[in-house]
Amino acid sequence: MSEERFGEFVLVRRHEQGHVAELVLDRPGAMNAVSTGMARSLAGACAALAEDRDVRVVVLTSSHERAFCVGADLKERNSFSDADLVRQRPVARGAYTGVLELPGPTVAAVHGFALGGGFELALSCDVIVADRTAVVGLPEVSVGVIPGGGGTQLLPRRVGAARAAELIFTARRVEAAEARELGLVDELVEEGRDREAALALASRIAANSPVGLRAAKRALRLGHGLDLSAGLEVEDAAWRSVAFSGDRAEGVAAFNEKRRPNWPGE
Repeated sequence: MSEERFGEFVLVRRHEQGHVAELVLDRPGAMNAVSTGMARSLAGACAALAEDRDVRVVVLTSSHERAFCVGADLKERNSFSDADLVRQRPVARGAYTGVLELPGPTVAAVHGFALGGGFELALSCDVIVADRTAVVGLPEVSVGVIPGGGGTQLLPRRVGAARAAELIFTARRVEAAEARELGLVDELVEEGRDREAALALASRIAANSPVGLRAAKRALRLGHGLDLSAGLEVEDAAWRSVAFSGDRAEGVAAFNEKRRPNWPGE
């Protein structure tokens, strides 16, 4: 396993086998509160991962024992002038869109607090695995703002408009069991097993065609919310992008030869 640090607070681990990279939130002294510097580092790490064709799946994890991420660094924000806040906004957006726009599948491993921007980072992933200590929520209206890292758009896509409205308007925190029941997280595991379970899921995903995975994610994302006819056109375009690929040829050959495929990734 190799490690690469992006700034002071973000670490990328590339696991030697399985084509899985771990994007680690590593600001334990502040429960991973997202400062300007941390946001910039997250965007940089995501840009590097997006360009790394050896990486098929990214797992977003936390180095803090009791928190995934508590959201924006409000202590830093308290010192901002209006002009500072305007200047910081594209940096903050870059962190969330960096995770959201990773081309391959992403899995969040959540334990403890995942609040505000922290939960939005998890929502930016395709699948959320949480342990029984998880507490999630979007409490931004309680401090005079709104979820600005994608929450108003990503949450209703998960749980529907009315449920998302209730959760955002009340600013309430949701504990793990209810979060699983409501669909705020996808898999619930025993305490302390979120990272292990997320990495195991990522390994299973990464065994599949990288070309197929990227195309399937693109079709899922672009087709969401379209009418069926338009969605099927999105799917057809994604199919055409893989139908004549080396991965398709290898996958069919491996199936017929009863062996594991050796994906060329193109």
